[in-house]
Order: sequence, then C-alpha cells, then structure tokens
Amino acid sequence: MRVLVTFAVDSEFAAWRKLRRFQKIATTNVEYFSTQMADAEIDVFFTGIGGKSAWLETATALYDSEIDICISTGLAGGLRPEYKIGEVLVAEKVLAAPGDLSTFSESSLVESAVAMGAKKVPLFYTVDRVVLTAVEKHKLGAFADAVEMESCGVLVEAGLFAARTVAIRAISDTSEDDLPLDFNKVTNDSGDVSMKRILGEVVSAPGSIPALIRFGQRSRLAAESLANFLERYLQALVVEPRSASLGPIQ
Repeated sequence: MRVLVTFAVDSEFAAWRKLRRFQKIATTNVEYFSTQMADAEIDVFFTGIGGKSAWLETATALYDSEIDICISTGLAGGLRPEYKIGEVLVAEKVLAAPGDLSTFSESSLVESAVAMGAKKVPLFYTVDRVVLTAVEKHKLGAFADAVEMESCGVLVEAGLFAARTVAIRAISDTSEDDLPLDFNKVTNDSGDVSMKRILGEVVSAPGSIPALIRFGQRSRLAAESLANFLERYLQALVVEPRSASLGPIQ
C-alpha cells in the first residue's frame, strides 16, 4: 500500500516526526519524508501555505502508478464555537472560495477517521488568504465548519493518481480567536513562513507578543493531537486490515 500525506508546512508535521522515524528525501524541486508502517509506504509532502510549493510535480513523477490513499492534513481555524483547540475534524466535503470548486472525502476513509476519534463535519472551506478575525470566522461559520488553505486543491490534484482521498484537520484557533498577526504578510512566494517577516511584524506591534506566544502554544497542542491521531488512523488503515487478512493464529 502507498499513502501520501500532505501538510502545508513543517511545523504542522514536526510533532508526528517526533513519534516515528521518517527518512528525508531530497529531489531537484522539493524535499519530502518517507516512513514504513507494516507493508505500507507513507510519504509526507509539504504543499506550502496555499499550495504554492512544487510538491505536485514531484509527487506525480514519483508515483508512476496509482497510490491507494491521499490524506490532506494540517491545522485549521474553527468556524463554530463547539470546535475546540486540538480537536480533529474530518470533512465530508471541501469547498474552495469563491465556491466554484468542490470535492469530497471518500466515505470509508471518513468513517475510519470517526472510529479513531475524529469528528465528522459537513464542510471545510479552502481560502486563498489567512482568515484573521473572529468576525470573519462567524460569517463563514454560517455554512462551513473549519477554514484552511490547501485541502480542496490537494484532493482535486491528488485525485488524478490516488484511489481514495480524505481531508483531516486539527483546530489551532477557535471561532472566537483573532489571530495575533497578519499572517498574510509573513509568507513568501513558495508558501513558507518567513521568520524575518514575522520579526518585522512583531517589531511594529510589540503588544502582539503575548498573543503570539499563546497562539504558538495552541498550534503545538493541535499538531501533537493531530500526530497522535494520524498514528492511530494509519495503524487502522494499513496494519489492522493486514492482520485481519492473515486470519487467527493457530
């Protein structure tokens, strides 16, 4: 079995890398990570924030035949008050702003995620800019459950070479939270966060430091929750079916 997992940036993936050994593989265009779980090969690619990296070109070159599963994952903003920090959501549908592109998670992958502790929700909303304020989140909460910047594009693109796809996210900021900085100003052209730009924003608004620290702590908690979930989820998808197929031990 071959499984592709995508995150936007390394900070979303770091907690999972602490739980299991991944090998870093460098290509001409991008780096990706790979690990083995039972008979399954699991590859992790970074799409960049907003899907700006060259991950797709490398992935399509790597997978010369159809892969079994693609999981678009990472962190997201909650759009309804019932979704708490660190809660893992799995979406039945993903819609891209301004609403002219949509795709669906494969139902069996959704149900497996629910069995492993994720909460099934009707809709993730994929946008092209970071949603910064609780006011804007409340407006989006009228029709969506979580907001992020990659899932719709990943599921549509990976659908060209993946048999099944699913969108799973952990909540890093709730519907009541304003973000501490304008994160739209701190990403570069490849979708990575620029520490230089973050420092520039902090210097211009030093009062944001306590909120920024709190946001970082919550993001780490969400990433750790997601890492633990992914371990359980992939064990269920790739290890337990194989064990069941072997039949009882005599």
